[in-house]
Amino acid sequence: MPNLLADWLTYLESLHPKTIALGLDRVAQVKQRLNLIPDFPIITVGGTNGKGSVCAMLESILHAAGYRVGCYTSPHLLHYNERVRIAKKKASDAELCASFERIEQARKQQVTVFNDPTPILTFPLGRQERSSESVEVPLTYFEFGTLAAMQLFIEHKVDVAILEVGLGGRLDAVNMFDCDCAVVASVDIDHTDYLGETREQIAFEKAGIFRTGKVAVFGDRDMPAIFASEAQRIGAVLWSLGDQFGYKASSAQQWDFNGVNGARNALPYPALRGAYQLNNASASLAVLDALKDKLPVSMDAVRRGLVEVQLAGRFQFVSGRPTLIMDVAHNPHAARSLARNLTILPPCPHTYAVFAMLKDKDMAGVAAALDPHIDTWLVAGISTPRGATAGALAHVLRQSGVRGTIQTFNNITEAVSYAYNVTGENDRIVAFGSFYTVAEVMYARGLSVT
Repeated sequence: MPNLLADWLTYLESLHPKTIALGLDRVAQVKQRLNLIPDFPIITVGGTNGKGSVCAMLESILHAAGYRVGCYTSPHLLHYNERVRIAKKKASDAELCASFERIEQARKQQVTVFNDPTPILTFPLGRQERSSESVEVPLTYFEFGTLAAMQLFIEHKVDVAILEVGLGGRLDAVNMFDCDCAVVASVDIDHTDYLGETREQIAFEKAGIFRTGKVAVFGDRDMPAIFASEAQRIGAVLWSLGDQFGYKASSAQQWDFNGVNGARNALPYPALRGAYQLNNASASLAVLDALKDKLPVSMDAVRRGLVEVQLAGRFQFVSGRPTLIMDVAHNPHAARSLARNLTILPPCPHTYAVFAMLKDKDMAGVAAALDPHIDTWLVAGISTPRGATAGALAHVLRQSGVRGTIQTFNNITEAVSYAYNVTGENDRIVAFGSFYTVAEVMYARGLSVT
């Protein structure tokens, strides 16, 4: 078996013929073999955009309240360890490798197989021929990681686990673990090859994380109709922004939250930038209301958690001149949010975009949303099979009729280097389009994920 984390990750990528293979059967088999039975509350977080921010806020607030929090998110930016955090510390290479080894043994373990074709309900069962054989269960990279995270959370005896959905919800590996509260941050068009072409079809997949008798929180004002019908069908309790909970800005420095359990007033704005973060913060507080009996949280912990929350790559400013803004926006919904955030910034002489995307994303939709805010497009390729080439992305920009000039680069590092060579100190560089884009910019600038 591999010894180093990098070797393990390379091995995991080779185990399943598909990078994405939705379904719960495989992960259920290995979960049973490992006997993974969590005895702590679980919060499952889904959504097209915003789920990473909700996870970060919940983790920060619950940590400030003194709880030992396990948090599982994806994808990572620089290091795989970012995906698994316990008490706000990344899991070590050694812990992850040991967990991967146990999962590998479990997915290959010998099981008893009945070889006699006699129907299983025929008695006595003792007459059937039995043999033990190794039955391998093929797991995807994400399924392996999900099992490893939960295994570590159980070993470390966390008080609560926060699980971010990888894709969709209903058939996502994290949905193998029943949650005590589900939250969907937003729903928009993305991953249509897997989740459906319409917003309602996508919402149906995301509603798959709802549980009977448990609260399901929706963190946007435009709730898909399917949420109400699915919640009613399975007996979940649905709380949505603008109905059961909401917020208002009381001043430029503070905001107020109103929920099922009353108000939390004079709250500081979350440290994560962007007007939409109040939606995510409100959804997080609604989750805490739903779990108040299991996880009581004081006002002081809420305030500290909001002020101290950190999340790389979400409208993240890097100090210096010129200003660098990094955002993982990779679909039109996220791009529109980024555009709104740019609108409220002070004007600057020139804005350069370091732009790279995956070819299976809506490149034209993202370009259209940001077009009014970009003077020069520095377009780069991404060195992954799913990455769009610089030429293909530049073609999309030209077809879209963007107003800014377009220049192409072999890779993101070259585009970043060029941007810093030509910008004035009052100009702005905005890097966006994918997690890969932000990660490469961070590498190029020597930045780290705290």
